[in-house]
Amino acid sequence: MKPYSIGVDIGGTTVKLGLFLNGSEILEKWEIPTDKSEGGKNIIPDIAASVRKVLEEKNIPMDQVKGAGMGVPGPVDANGFVEVCVNLGWKEIRPAEVFKSIPGFEDWTVAVGNDANVAALGEQKMGGAKGFSSAVMITLGTGVGGGIVIDGKMVAGSHGMGGELGHLTVNPAETARCNCGNHGCLEQYASATGVVRVAHGLLEKDARSSKLRDMGEFSAKDVFDLAKAGDEVALEAVDILGTYLGLALSYVTLTVDPEIFIIGGGVSKAGSILTDAIEKHYHRFVTLSEHHALVRTASLGNDAGICGAAGMVE
Repeated sequence: MKPYSIGVDIGGTTVKLGLFLNGSEILEKWEIPTDKSEGGKNIIPDIAASVRKVLEEKNIPMDQVKGAGMGVPGPVDANGFVEVCVNLGWKEIRPAEVFKSIPGFEDWTVAVGNDANVAALGEQKMGGAKGFSSAVMITLGTGVGGGIVIDGKMVAGSHGMGGELGHLTVNPAETARCNCGNHGCLEQYASATGVVRVAHGLLEKDARSSKLRDMGEFSAKDVFDLAKAGDEVALEAVDILGTYLGLALSYVTLTVDPEIFIIGGGVSKAGSILTDAIEKHYHRFVTLSEHHALVRTASLGNDAGICGAAGMVE
C-alpha cells in the first residue's frame, strides 16, 4: 500500500500544497505562487516541480505516493474537465491528464474538483463534519460559495455547477444586480460585502441610533461585534442575513437532505450569533420533518482545501 498522498488547493494568487500520510495526517504544508501568465500553462508544471522537490527533501520515493488531488477555483465536471477558469486563465483543460503527462507522475492517481466542493470534502473527512456521511458547506467571504458531499462523494453536477449556493435566488424582488447578472442572489446578503450592504440599507431606511451610523464606514466584523453588544440595527442586519441563509439551507435540505451544514469563510468567525440566526430561520422554513440538519462552523480553516484534495485520492 502506498502511504502518501498530495493535496493541492489552487488559488488565483497562491497554490497551497500538503503532504499527507494515510490520507489524514498532514506531514508538510507549503505554498507556491500561481503563475497565471500565458493562460496559466505553467501552473501544473510548477506544482509538479514543487511536489517533486519536497518528496526529494523528505527522501520519499515517487512510487510510494498514491497520487494527488486538486481543487480548482471554477466549475469542474464529473469527468475532470474544466471548460473555463477565469481566475487561472484556463480554457478547455483536463488538469489531471496534464499532471499525469509529466515524467514521473504517469502512474499516480490524480483527481480534480471544484475548490469549494473539495473544501467541503475536507471538512467531511477531517473537520467540522467528520463522522457524517452527507454534509453541505457554505463559505461566506467576499462572495458565497458552497460544496456538497453526499454519502462521502462530492456532487459536482453535470456541468460542474453543483454547490454554487451563492447564486440561489432568495429574494426575487431585489432590484440591485448581483455580480452574476441576476437579482436577489444569496451572495448579495450573506457575503461580507452583503452584510455591510444590508446594514447600510437599514441605516438609510430610518433614523435609528446606531454605532454603525457613527462609524460611517464599517466591516462585516463590525456589524457582528455590535450585534453581540446589542446594537439594534446590527441585530436586524444579522437577522436578515439569517433569514436568507435559512431559506437557502431549506432549499438544499429539500433537495439533498444533508445531515449537517458547515459554515466556513471569514464571516463564519462571528460564531454562534451567526449560526443561531441561521438555525432560527432554517427551522422555520423546513416543516416537513422534525429531523433537521445540524448547523456548525467549519474547523479546518485554510487547510480544508488541501485536506479535501488529499481525501479525493482513493
